[in-house]
Order: sequence, then structure tokens, then C-alpha cells
Amino acid sequence: MRIPGFRWWIAILLFGASALSFFDRQVLSVLAPAILKDLEITNREYSYAVSAFTLAYSVMFTVGGRIIDRIGTRLGLGLTVAFWTLASLLHAVAQNAAQLTGYRLMLGIGEGGCFPGAAKGILEWFPAHERALAMGIATTGGSAFGAVLAPPLIVLASQLVGWRGAFIATGLIGVAWVLLWFLFFRSPESSTHVRHEERAMILAERGKPGTASEVAWPWAALLGSREVWGLVATRFLLDPVFYFYMFWIPQYLSEERGASLEDIGRVAWIPFLTLGISSMLGGALSDALVRRGFTINRARKGIMAAAALLTPVSILALVTPNLTAAVALLGVLMFAHGFWMTNYMTMIGDLFPSSTVGTVVGLSGTAGGLGGFLSTLLIGQTISIVGYGPMFLICGLLYPVGFAILALSIPRLQRLEKPLLAG
Repeated sequence: MRIPGFRWWIAILLFGASALSFFDRQVLSVLAPAILKDLEITNREYSYAVSAFTLAYSVMFTVGGRIIDRIGTRLGLGLTVAFWTLASLLHAVAQNAAQLTGYRLMLGIGEGGCFPGAAKGILEWFPAHERALAMGIATTGGSAFGAVLAPPLIVLASQLVGWRGAFIATGLIGVAWVLLWFLFFRSPESSTHVRHEERAMILAERGKPGTASEVAWPWAALLGSREVWGLVATRFLLDPVFYFYMFWIPQYLSEERGASLEDIGRVAWIPFLTLGISSMLGGALSDALVRRGFTINRARKGIMAAAALLTPVSILALVTPNLTAAVALLGVLMFAHGFWMTNYMTMIGDLFPSSTVGTVVGLSGTAGGLGGFLSTLLIGQTISIVGYGPMFLICGLLYPVGFAILALSIPRLQRLEKPLLAG
């Protein structure tokens, strides 16, 4: 059956994958107070479990991205989601810190290929003037809404079926997604659901330089690219901010603000809702600027610069006594992150062909994961000594530094010429 605007249904399916990835990883962080008490796990042991996920996730970002570039989006992303779904289900039988750490390691291995696969899928299905919005929906928007839905739904599930049942419920959702993925996803050339005129519009760019018909860039060319190193350095610097918000905000609300599990379920989703909204809004604004005649360079970088200047506002959360107001101020950073990350991911598609996007997204994600891994090991120790304040201060100030790195390493955003190196 031919479906009008089928490319947007593909974006929604990819939205579901990224939403599921963040939903699954949030189950542990939302229920951490209950799980740590039940299994008699210390904060230090919890940081090891979180770090195991982050380390595996960071390594598999590059490995998974390269594999997906080699075997294709359909098979690669389908296997990725299937593996992490199994890992999520196994959390339900954890009996101690070692087992929990092992299952988090598996979850990280599986989830590493999610965003390279989602970004590659968007580049295959969307032309440049629609790409930022589609990327915002499928990557940052999906992950944000997964994080938004996680706190209230996970708390509700734990109240109904216990924390182990919450992991089973999320695993079953993953099984359903995998079935839908293999049923509906094909390349635009072979899909039986896309209309002929839509297929022609999507494939119109395929003959241009830098499109999906090209072979993947060799490793030597990638590692010798100033643009790649700028993207990698920025992710290494800024991903720890997101990991801190993802894994430690519920603990902060519980330990420093005296929030109950019900309080956490009531307010912890607010920053991620702002992230989801801004991810799609940032993509829509970027595409609108391109359609109005702005260069891709000005459109993407202008929005990222504005986002970077907004993030220091989040530091005010430290001085407000009201719980909801503090969470709302933390949401300012997530709002800015949505604008930032959507355009960051789109920049990769603007610079590199589809045949290489998965690898570049993977390299940058690995750098971000390693930054998150190292910072997570330090955060537990830092919080024990000096509290949460310095962490929020650093988080609020890092984005302007990240923008400066990008501006210097990518002075002009445009499609890079195909490298002459063989390999």
C-alpha cells in the first residue's frame, strides 16, 4: 500500500527507536533509590553500573555506526534494538551489583548503534531542506520524549508490578518496535509504501556529489579531517553534561531537595519535555532559515550559538528554594541542548555522505561516551566531597566553549569533497 508522506512515517519509526533507547536506560535511574535499597547497592557501586553502560555505549557507537554503514540501516538498526531489548529484560532478574553492572554493559553494547542508525536513516530518506526537522524528530526529539515519559510511567509501573516488572514492560515495547521495523522499513528505492513522486523527490539528490551513492570514507581520511576532530572534541566535552542530567538528577532531587519517589515522578520529566520541544523547534527553525535563503552554515551555527549563550541560565537552579522552579531552571539547559544537538547531528549529514554518516556519528558518540564514562567515575566522588553545586556550575558554562571549538574546526559548513585516499 502506498502511503502519502511515507518519509515522515519513517521519521516517526526512528523517533520510536531513540525514544525507546532513552526510556530503557532511564528505568534504572528513575528507580535507583528503590533498586539500590532492595539490592543493598552503594552509590559507588551504582556509579560502576552506570559507568559500565557508558563505556560499552561509547565504544559501540563507533563500532555500531561502522557496522550499520556496512550492512545497511534496516538490518543494522533492527539487530541493535533487538539486542538491547534482551538486555533490558535481563535487568528484571538482577540479584546484586555485579549482575546489574553486567546487564548495564549489555544495554550499552546494544544501544550504541541507535543514533548512528537513526541519523543514517534520516539522511537516506530526507532532502537537505527537510533534514534538520526530521533529524530533530528522529534523534534528539525521540530521546527527549522517551526521557519525558520515563519518570511518570516507570514510577506507575513499579507501583503496579514492582521495579522488576517495569523492566519487563519496557522490554515488551522493544519487541513490538522490532517487529514494526522489519515490517515497514526499506530503502526509498525498494520500499513498497512510498509513492512514486515522493521517491523521485527523495532520490533527486542521489546523483549529486556527497550523497548516499558514494563509498564510505576510509579511516585515514576520517582521522585526518579537522572537521571530524572538531565534532569529536565537542561531543567529548558536552556529552558528560547530558549524562549528568540523565543519571544524577533523580538522586539530586532525592538527596538535596528531599523529593520522594512520587515527587521525582511528578517533576523529573520537565527538563526532558523542554528538550523534546526544542529539538523539533530547533530543526524546524534551521530548515526555515535555509528555505529563506540563509546558507546552511549560517542557519545551523546561528541556532547553536544562541543555544550556547542560553545554558548559563541553568546555574540559577542552585539558588532557588522551590523544587519545581529549580527543575524548570534545569530545563533551560535541556531546552538549549535540544537546539544544539539537533543542528549538531544535522551538520554531520551536511558535511558527509550517507555512506559515511553512521561512522562519523559513531566516532563523535564514542568520544561523548568516553567523556561521560570518565566524568561519571569522577561525579560520584565529587558529589560525596563537595556536593552537587560545582557540577551544575560547570554544566552551565561548557556550551560556549563547545561552540568555540566547532567554529574554529568547521569555519564553513558545506559538503566536504570526496577524499582521494584509497581504502
